[in-house]
Amino acid sequence: MRALVRREYGSPDVLQLEEIRKPDPRDDELLIRVHAMSLNLGDWELLTGEPIFISVIATLLSRRPRVQPILLADDGTEAPHPESRGLLSPKHKILGTDISGRVEAVGKNVTQFQPGDELFGMCDFCGLAEYVCVPEKTELAHKPAGMTFEEAAAIPQAAFIALQALRDRERVQPGRRVLINGAGGGAGTFGVQIAKLLGAEVTAVDNTTKLDMMRSIGADQVIDYTQDDFTQTEERYDLILDLAAHRSIFDFKRILAPDGIYLLAGGGLGPTLQAAFLGPLISRTGSQKIVFLLAAPKREDLVHMTELHAAGTVLPVIDRSYPLAEGAEAFRLVGAGLSKGKVVITL
Repeated sequence: MRALVRREYGSPDVLQLEEIRKPDPRDDELLIRVHAMSLNLGDWELLTGEPIFISVIATLLSRRPRVQPILLADDGTEAPHPESRGLLSPKHKILGTDISGRVEAVGKNVTQFQPGDELFGMCDFCGLAEYVCVPEKTELAHKPAGMTFEEAAAIPQAAFIALQALRDRERVQPGRRVLINGAGGGAGTFGVQIAKLLGAEVTAVDNTTKLDMMRSIGADQVIDYTQDDFTQTEERYDLILDLAAHRSIFDFKRILAPDGIYLLAGGGLGPTLQAAFLGPLISRTGSQKIVFLLAAPKREDLVHMTELHAAGTVLPVIDRSYPLAEGAEAFRLVGAGLSKGKVVITL
């Protein structure tokens, strides 16, 4: 099978399209023929190894990948390939977690799925390959017939963040004033639509190229952060969802309502450490809340997203799709921060 493989940290130039051995499902696993996968900012960070703390944490805490890329020679035999090892070498040679595809085979202990089922969800860092093996207990859901494989692949991680921030953690109510920083990206485009569905007044912040798109999905106000400092406004927000944390949490605290909540769900090391360590102290000493959000994969959230898709109320925003052979270009678009919504790779 074909896979996009990297054996060192670096730019998209380190990605190589290789012919590797197709995995065999264990007793509790599904073998899925991948039709599409989508990239997240975390994939870019794990590709480049920057910021370094992301790479070190991923190496220390993640389990050994189920799929190890074993090169095949022209005659189909296994070909040796030098492996880089060590703390600062990537454990995951094949990136990508958000996938959609069709079940090709199941292990003898699998009961919930069968060959031919069309599924979408998350895998363990192996999505940039034609086939993946995932445990049955993995967060997967059936893909509705009315949803394309590309749309399905664009949903998982981004939707988990938006749903759990706006519906679960804060339970946004009608009339609440919500600001989403990074609203033009994957989680941001879901966040704008979900906040509007819940009745909020939404201010969307991103760069110049994304303003029209953010208006088109329902944002009441849009702010171009390259032109205006949105933290110096007189406006006050009941909820701020920060998906691109590159500023101090104290900048955002300034524009929070007296009883407002700031949720950080992605960004640089400085703001992340501030939210994780100073956030609880700030929250205990005043009425404003500073929270570091960790979204968890949930199968029920995937099912809920299929219902919203069927109703036409929350839809994936896909900037463009690339074939697997052009996966490096897809990474470049994500890394530049210019993608409007999600970037998808088709297989």
